Amino acid sequence: MKKWYKSKTLITNAVVAGLVALEAVTGLLKPYMGDDFYVIIAVALPIINAMLRVITTEPVAFRGDRNNA
Repeated sequence: MKKWYKSKTLITNAVVAGLVALEAVTGLLKPYMGDDFYVIIAVALPIINAMLRVITTEPVAFRGDRNNA
């Protein structure tokens, strides 16, 4: 098992969530991302997640998951 912070899927989702939250609070990314930012994220993120899930080879270990780590 790998640590949660080495998971490409979790890292990708965290980065996207951070960008979406930053845009929602500040509006700073709109000039760079355009009006379709949320639409692109809504379409691209599930596709990226599916691709990362296909290439995943081992489960993720969280803090309380010490038996298999």
